Amino acid sequence: MFSLLSTFRNTALNLVFPQRCLSCEAHVDDDRHGVACSSCWARTELFDESERLCPKCGAASLFPGPAAVCRSCTDHHYDTARSIGIYEHAMSTTILNLKRFPVMPRILLDRIPDTLELLGSSDYDVIVPVPLSAKRRAERGFNQAEYIGSHVARFLQKPVDVQSLSRKIHSPMHRASMDKKAREASVKNAFDVSRPKLIEGLSILLVDDIFTSGATVSNCAKALKKKGASRVNVFTLARAR
Repeated sequence: MFSLLSTFRNTALNLVFPQRCLSCEAHVDDDRHGVACSSCWARTELFDESERLCPKCGAASLFPGPAAVCRSCTDHHYDTARSIGIYEHAMSTTILNLKRFPVMPRILLDRIPDTLELLGSSDYDVIVPVPLSAKRRAERGFNQAEYIGSHVARFLQKPVDVQSLSRKIHSPMHRASMDKKAREASVKNAFDVSRPKLIEGLSILLVDDIFTSGATVSNCAKALKKKGASRVNVFTLARAR
């Protein structure tokens, strides 16, 4: 019955309000998919328990045998990071749209529990979104990491702390052409903890939209651990391949 009702709703919505896929311009045929169509989501790699991932940063392994810690994350300051999928096709379109409108499709909301399970722990004390600079927040009107964090917190039944971690340096927008060294330099010493007593000894789940080089979340984790956080795991919607 639910499937029939869902099919009828999707058909009716497409007849009255036809939605074009922001990735390929085809019609969006399922409202659970947001701004991307079923075909684009089918082409997007979403992780599950069968994936061979780096045990630290969550990068997909290209080699046979047990996954080992990749060389790119050995100096990162977080403990473990996991993402729902690869930043490509429907996922990249969805996240770009999320930076303009705080709306997340059901296909990603339904994946949050599985991705948290891949992190291997749920005993967090608090959810901390990666902060925006005051300038970027004013330009955008909201912080997409806070919006994502609110959904993660609802599932975990944990509080969200948007006060303790702050971005004290306005960093330039990361571009695809920036290499790892440039990304690291753009966020070095950019974060600070203003309320250390409130995060001392806590297990923290850091939340953001994209894991690219890992420089941003690593520097956030460094600031949090410097002020006493016992552990910092990372949850993002997507990661670079």
